[in-house]
Amino acid sequence: MEHINFLAFAMPAFFLFLFLEYKIAQRRKRPEIFNYESSVSNISIGIAERLINLFIAASFYQLYYLIYDNYRIFDIPSNVFVWIALILATDFVWYWYHRLGHEVNFFWAAHIVHHHSEEFNFTAAARITTFQAVIRTGFWCVLPLLGFHPSMVITMLIVHGAYSFFTHTQLIGRIKWLEYVFVTPSVHGIHHASDEKYLDKNYGDMFTFWDRLFGTFQEEEEKPKYGLTHPLKSYSFLWQHFHYYFEIYELWKRSTGFKAKWKAVFGSPAHMDQDIRPTLEKRFLQDKANPHQRLRFKNYLYIQLGICTLFLTVFTYYFDWLYIPDKVFVLSIILVTLVNCGALLEQRRWIYYLEYLRIFMVTTYFLYQENLLSFFFIPLAIMIFAEQLFSLSTHYQNVVLQLERSE
Repeated sequence: MEHINFLAFAMPAFFLFLFLEYKIAQRRKRPEIFNYESSVSNISIGIAERLINLFIAASFYQLYYLIYDNYRIFDIPSNVFVWIALILATDFVWYWYHRLGHEVNFFWAAHIVHHHSEEFNFTAAARITTFQAVIRTGFWCVLPLLGFHPSMVITMLIVHGAYSFFTHTQLIGRIKWLEYVFVTPSVHGIHHASDEKYLDKNYGDMFTFWDRLFGTFQEEEEKPKYGLTHPLKSYSFLWQHFHYYFEIYELWKRSTGFKAKWKAVFGSPAHMDQDIRPTLEKRFLQDKANPHQRLRFKNYLYIQLGICTLFLTVFTYYFDWLYIPDKVFVLSIILVTLVNCGALLEQRRWIYYLEYLRIFMVTTYFLYQENLLSFFFIPLAIMIFAEQLFSLSTHYQNVVLQLERSE
């Protein structure tokens, strides 16, 4: 599909704008805008979402066409006025999808990842999961059902995505006259704030008049504090994706009766028992709580993220021409690398075994390409022998898991 090949340039463009934002922040002497660990975590989640969506995005578009071809209510033409109506309709649907994403536990579980970051910059815009993409696709199916052509809907969603990316920055101050109509970085920054007066405000993606109409608009007064009201105590790639589903399950187990169990899944996040997350996070505690310890061997993380980005860019461009084994290999190797990055941020000693797994995956893939898959045990035996002979895990952990003091 042509639109997927076009998306191959999304990651390089993202890093270009991220680099510009970082340099401007440096020039303005605002280092607080970026945090190393948080930025790595944000980028990792963005890479995973782009990667997994390659496999399911086509299904989204096919669903739009299926609904449009068989169930559309009206035959809506394509003209200037219809495009204006579509951009308004898209933002209206977004408002309610976004609002329900904050008011219903099951939807919040997918959306909460976008709010983990305690920094508000372009990397925070990347914090979108495939779960969230699936849920919002269900809401956007209303548009082809009404009669908007899927190609128009897809185009408008791309425009919306591009616009919302640029609202995730602190480098642009308040533009009061523009806020009467459009969502600005200041307006959207309020949405990412954890201050009580700012909670559950400013759901619009492009326009502010839906928030004004439904009583959820809040302008910036004091400088916001970004992130969750109860910050997540883990940079774990997997835990950030799934922790709230575990919290829902734990609440469901504690609940008695159908009504209580229903509320555990579809009730308000405001009613979630506040002791559940600390209880579950005991097994995930790490040095995020200690601001005076930072990973010394940062270049290794940069290299891994760089390789993931390069793989994803090339993979996206050639996606339609690759065979299933090639796709499975790239998907697996990138996901394992992203898990490795999260574990490295937390100084997890078991990441050494992820290195073995990656080596085994690469060697197995090349053996498959050469029709020598029956010899897969040879690299496995070599790795086991090398570990026993040279104690590589000890050397690896001593080098990669070094910590440094920071002021």
